Amino acid sequence: MGESDRDTARTVVQTYVPAYQRDQWDEHAEQLGMSRSEFVRSMVQAGRREFGPEGPETAPAASNGESQESLDDQVREELAASAPLSWDALLAAVTGDIESQLETTLQRLQENDELRYSGRQGGYVLEDGESA
Repeated sequence: MGESDRDTARTVVQTYVPAYQRDQWDEHAEQLGMSRSEFVRSMVQAGRREFGPEGPETAPAASNGESQESLDDQVREELAASAPLSWDALLAAVTGDIESQLETTLQRLQENDELRYSGRQGGYVLEDGESA
């Protein structure tokens, strides 16, 4: 299906979240100069790029040129979908939810006994005692 063949009619999507989460979304959307709808739509689209049929994708190692081309494509896609976008909105769109990704990674590495949080050392450390 080509870009011109897409049905661009608007429709309602409804979901239920805790009030505190909606308030966080509203605050972040306001900081980005977006409506709640724009914010949620942007975050969902950004998150969808991170998932393939088998779950979260791990980006293959790429040269700087390949990485730059990918970022160029993401910026073009975001602007085509909802221009104009502020710097903050573009940043949020291309970085996705990095905090959740980091939290998931840290949990997985802790479950695999690869790292732990050390209050004495003031942060996360590798379980074998090595720290960079």
